[in-house]
Amino acid sequence: MSTSYQAEGSESTLFKTGFIHYAIFAGILFAVTIFFHQFVVVKIVQGFVESQFKPEAIQGVLTDFKGVKVIATPEGEKNAGKELKREYMKPDFIFDFTTDHRGEKEHGYAKEAGEWLVKAPKLGEEGIILEPYGFSILSFDVGFVIAILITLIMPMRIGYMSLKIEREIHNNRSKVRLQTGFTDEIVELLTMPDDKLAALGESDRRRIAELYRVVWNRTTPDNDGSAAAAQTVIRFEDVFDKNTDIVGFRNNGLYIRIREHFSDFVEGEIEDIKHALGWQRNHLKIFAALRLYMAHHFTERYSNNVTGFAYGGAAILIIAVGIRGLKFIPSTRPSLILFAILLEFSMLALLAFVLFYTEEEERMDKMLKKMEDASRSQLDVLQEQQRDIRTFVDKLIGESSEVIKRRVEEAISEHLSDNDAMKHKISEAIVRNIQIGFKETLDKR
Repeated sequence: MSTSYQAEGSESTLFKTGFIHYAIFAGILFAVTIFFHQFVVVKIVQGFVESQFKPEAIQGVLTDFKGVKVIATPEGEKNAGKELKREYMKPDFIFDFTTDHRGEKEHGYAKEAGEWLVKAPKLGEEGIILEPYGFSILSFDVGFVIAILITLIMPMRIGYMSLKIEREIHNNRSKVRLQTGFTDEIVELLTMPDDKLAALGESDRRRIAELYRVVWNRTTPDNDGSAAAAQTVIRFEDVFDKNTDIVGFRNNGLYIRIREHFSDFVEGEIEDIKHALGWQRNHLKIFAALRLYMAHHFTERYSNNVTGFAYGGAAILIIAVGIRGLKFIPSTRPSLILFAILLEFSMLALLAFVLFYTEEEERMDKMLKKMEDASRSQLDVLQEQQRDIRTFVDKLIGESSEVIKRRVEEAISEHLSDNDAMKHKISEAIVRNIQIGFKETLDKR
């Protein structure tokens, strides 16, 4: 198996967001926002208002005069579809969602260009003036969502969100490796999509079994050393043979052991990476990619920011409603109130989205038990490494002693004229003292 997911270059350059990413994202955002605000918002608002305040059958039927809907007079019915005039309409119902200027003398009501006017008996005697800026937040929300979705299905070299997802796949693989202590090859095997793992099992089953054995032994629960406890330990050979399904054993066996030995979070992270790798081959699987990004990056780093935005939106809404209560905002111009309401709606929707992907906290006693098991396992690994180092040093000293002895004898023979026996004993004493000093230094470390 290869570790092709590892970056050939540094992470800072491979996953660096460039100008093209920002430009495409911003272009989509503003294009969709403007289009939605100019052509879609007006249809949504108009449809909602007309459905709620349309006249009853006994009051009459609305007639369209180039975008303005009113109850027409007999003369107006003859000129339906033409430009609206004062004598063509009755003043009880007016639904004007055009951007044209209207004058009282010519049209029977007044409004400025760019404003919308709604008048119905249920709304009072005066018409309600709606300004499009009150719905700008809704247009921005739609543009933002569309920009995220489009850049999510784009290639990594130009897609802003695609680059973010690829970065999180790489980062979370590294996190799993650090959290578990497994090698890159094992992490790749644990996060491999099911169909790819099944295909690999046909060609390299023996290597997969070896790696499975490492994971199995690594996640074996510790026992107290008694014979009864040792008998309850399930060996890898007891559950895995040549007929065992490679994919099913990993998904239903190893994942459970990883969850019990490490934590639910680690197991969930592995599965989310696996699903995100499916997005790599098919960028239409956007929910798998969003799950990895939101659960293992965005909620961890920005959840407090989102909560702060929600409270900030609530503060703005309270101020707007308070000003309206003091009648500094006329009831016939509620656009500022609509803006504050939609702003708070956006913040609460974002907060709900973040909470949906936030990982649930584990019980404290369960977390402490897993931390204890993990610490014990790490201690065993460190002790084993210490024994290996000591064995290596002892061997190194043993192999080097003859060389040291020979060099000392040569040095003594150059400066002393004593007999050979004296030189031999002096050299042995020096070698022995060097060995003792070397070992004492290692023990202190």
